[in-house]
Amino acid sequence: MRCSAVGLGTWAIGGWRWGGTDEAAAEAAIQASIDEGITLIDTAPAYGLGRSEEIVGRAIAGRRDSVVISTKCGIVWHTDKGVWKGRQDGADLHQYLGPESIAYEVEQSLRRLGTDRIDHYITHWPDATTPVEETMDALLRLKEQGKIRSIGASNLSPPLLRAYLDSGQIDAVQEKYNMIERGLEDALLPLCRDNGVSVLSYSSLALGLLTGKIGPDRTFAGDDLRIDNPLFTPAARQKAADFAADIHPVAEAHGASIAQIVIAWTLTRPGITFALCGARNPSQARDNAGAGRLRLSEADIAAVNSALERHFQEI
Repeated sequence: MRCSAVGLGTWAIGGWRWGGTDEAAAEAAIQASIDEGITLIDTAPAYGLGRSEEIVGRAIAGRRDSVVISTKCGIVWHTDKGVWKGRQDGADLHQYLGPESIAYEVEQSLRRLGTDRIDHYITHWPDATTPVEETMDALLRLKEQGKIRSIGASNLSPPLLRAYLDSGQIDAVQEKYNMIERGLEDALLPLCRDNGVSVLSYSSLALGLLTGKIGPDRTFAGDDLRIDNPLFTPAARQKAADFAADIHPVAEAHGASIAQIVIAWTLTRPGITFALCGARNPSQARDNAGAGRLRLSEADIAAVNSALERHFQEI
């Protein structure tokens, strides 16, 4: 199963904690991504209580065989089992990976996506109330049934990844990774490389901070998760603006945007297999896709690393 190194992440498309969504623009963004060669689309039931999956399902209708679909299980609102996660639109969310819940969730995702199989099925967040072995048994059964084609996990510690590996095959993990949030490099990425596990980076553009488009005067409203995020203090946004100015010559030399340079840099990191990037309209989708066609030289990478050291030692 092969797919594009740049993938489309659809958390923002679901609207939850992103100030809502324009569904028509979201569908157009997905279709533009596919038109531009992006074949990996990542979603989750928790992104808008199924809304993101439904939007993806409509957008890929008639094009299902052109894409690799990744979705998730384990953040649920149909049961109060597991660990309470929070609330969304009046629903209580729980982290729960019990076998009966996974069997229920996969059917709901297949229905919303309008498909007969999920290419990559990921446990969204850990569930301390369910043994990993039980969760893995449920996933392996789904794979035997042909409802999923590969198994993944997200938001893991190295010991938990080892537990998954001991219980069955993990094909790819999905973890937060970007230029300024690089904790994976210490332990998880080496563990993945040693065990042949692919890595999908999420938040590859740091929730938009690294696009070069969010300056110190930008404000956020509604339920936007960036309102109280320490990455988005005025001082941090100034650092990001200064960083973008510093790497502008690299971008200009490639005829690229700042975001494209950031994505291309991410894909040069040892162990990072895919970079997931959000897009809420066709313009953003086309820009993200263009990053997959960039090839940074050693000099380019050195220039970007030097700028990172100057501006992001502390944030």
